[in-house]
Amino acid sequence: MSDTRTHERSDTGVCFTHGYPDSGSAQRAYDQADLNRAITAYRFFYPTVVGAAIVKGDLDCGLVPNKVFGMMHSGPEQVLYTTNNDTPYGPLLLDLGVGPLVIELQPGPLIVCSIDVNQRWVADMGLPGPDGGKGGKHVLIPPGWKGERPSGEGIYVHEASSNLQIVGARALPLHGDVEGAKTLLTTIKVYPLDPNVEWTEPEWIDLTGVEQDGTPIAYERDFHFWEVLHQTVDHEPAYQGYHNEYGELAALGLEKGKPFVPDARMKEILTRAAQIANDEMRVQSFADRRPDRFPWPNRKWEWASLRYEDGDFNTALYTDLEAREKWFYQAIGASPAMFRRDTQAGSLYWLGLRDSSGAYLDGGKAYRLVVPLPVPGKLFWSVTVYETDTRSQIRTDQNKAALRSMFELKDVSGNTAELFFGPQAPTGNEERWIKTVPGKGWFVYFRIYGPEGPAFDGSWKPGDFEELS
Repeated sequence: MSDTRTHERSDTGVCFTHGYPDSGSAQRAYDQADLNRAITAYRFFYPTVVGAAIVKGDLDCGLVPNKVFGMMHSGPEQVLYTTNNDTPYGPLLLDLGVGPLVIELQPGPLIVCSIDVNQRWVADMGLPGPDGGKGGKHVLIPPGWKGERPSGEGIYVHEASSNLQIVGARALPLHGDVEGAKTLLTTIKVYPLDPNVEWTEPEWIDLTGVEQDGTPIAYERDFHFWEVLHQTVDHEPAYQGYHNEYGELAALGLEKGKPFVPDARMKEILTRAAQIANDEMRVQSFADRRPDRFPWPNRKWEWASLRYEDGDFNTALYTDLEAREKWFYQAIGASPAMFRRDTQAGSLYWLGLRDSSGAYLDGGKAYRLVVPLPVPGKLFWSVTVYETDTRSQIRTDQNKAALRSMFELKDVSGNTAELFFGPQAPTGNEERWIKTVPGKGWFVYFRIYGPEGPAFDGSWKPGDFEELS
């Protein structure tokens, strides 16, 4: 006698007869599988979509790859994940489709990083790079290029994994000289390795005060996220390291060289996946559960990044995807120099989002932060306030988001510096205050540039945010 019984798996709701799923069960299983796949793909490719948004934001401001570069003293009008105005920025877009390009740096306090459109690290240059701020010629090699690699003293070769390169240059404003730092940015030279390539010396434009949005916030929770991802994947050479992940996208109908035309069912699944995955990434960023997030056992501060072995979140055995997702939800770009936890680090970042009681920082309340002096940094330090919604510098009528040792705090003396945050200016301490917005959450990055030993060994640490009555 044959067995014609129907068996139902209570954990999935899928029904089988003789081991075969019925049509309704198969559809439910496929819907769930596609949703799970899309959530995973969203989290993995979120940095790529942000990379595309950075490029679009730069283009909208007048930058042109290889032809027009920018410089700016960044402020709240630039909506970019956790940028700051400690130093002037120099955004440069490069297109290696013309062949290898040389970035030539003069000696000086420049910090330069090149990333690809996936926000994968390509090169550190300047102070955190192999030239150590002494100047040099950095050659970016496009993917698949078969020509001879240059060599010689002061020449550094970097293999890029996309033709489009997002180069972020920063110039340290020594003694608070912002204009001098902006001028230093314009000494950066870019030209083809091959002198026969047609080339015009790039123009520099000042973007200080210009409104800019280099984020996908407007569409990170809807279907357009996937359209931007497809456009980006389709435009750039495939990166071999993402071979498996491209397979996840292909299963969702998103494949390089093919039209992206999902049906109504798949559009609904992709939209839902964007909402779920974005919520999950926000939780990881602002409600992290990992025990290694704390730099000090008796403080509420967290490491802004959980891993630091390289610029791509690799440990000896695996890619730390949790750390990667947390970082790229609230920040842009990554490099080994940013993640070192030793005195060779170029800079050091801590994330502050809770007060001394463990409560989230509230824009309607007043707080004080006590910072022991001296702060262990060879260069300077700062505290920058960001909105949780935009993960960008807080926007208020104060038009100010940071307290910096080279500017607002340059005259602070004694054993501690008291900093203030809240909707109302504290009497007598207006210069050491950042305005916050009632009804909105906020967080800070505490940055030290040129960190020294006490920043790592626990002998120095900032206080926690204290709510003021």
